[in-house]
This record gives sequence, structure tokens and C-alpha cells, in this order.
Amino acid sequence: MFFPESGVRVWLYTRPTDMRKSYDGLSALVKNQLKENPLSGQLFVFINRKGNQVKILYFDRSGYCIWSKRLEQGTFRHHWQDATKHSLCWTDLKLLLEGIDLSSVQKFKRYDHELHNAEKQL
Repeated sequence: MFFPESGVRVWLYTRPTDMRKSYDGLSALVKNQLKENPLSGQLFVFINRKGNQVKILYFDRSGYCIWSKRLEQGTFRHHWQDATKHSLCWTDLKLLLEGIDLSSVQKFKRYDHELHNAEKQL
């Protein structure tokens, strides 16, 4: 089962990914393209060109894990961007996996504890 913590950072790699890549290939993409540490415990999301497969690489306490999903119909709704990575919240990831287009979702302002603490320190 795939149950990451709700406070974990999620990074979407915004370029099409070859789904033949496994642990070493995906962790190399994280290091070289995303400029992130694959051992950080963050989630790194990769989608293929057709948009019907997704892989999520993460490191738990003892090793790398890959969660993958292949759709029998439809695609994961996303938009390729010029930037290499895009930050997602846990809710955005769940919506993406459920087939909801994130660009059509209207978000309303919510309290953010981390942002609130950062503003207090200024």
C-alpha cells in the first residue's frame, strides 16, 4: 500500500519519462534534472509521454520504493511545462492520480502553518 505522510513534499517531473526506468534511472533523474536528493524522503512523480503511466519514487527508512500505476483507459491530466519540476501538495497528487485536471481546479485560500511561521519570523 502507498500511504505517505501528509506533510511530505511532492515533486512532479514535468518532462515525459521513459517508464522502463527503475530505481537507479529515476534516482539519477532526481539528482541530475530535479537537483534534489532522492534520499530525502520526498516523493518524485514521473509520467510517461502518453500520460497513461505514473511512477512515484521515494526513499523510506531502509531503501528506495517505487509506486506505479498504469491506466487501462484515459490519461493522467497534467501539462508539460518549461520548468523541470513542479511542486505539488499531497491533495494535488491525489487529484492527479484520480484523473482530475489540476489546471481546472479552483483553489481557495487556506491557512498554511509553515507560511504563517515564516511570516512571524520576518
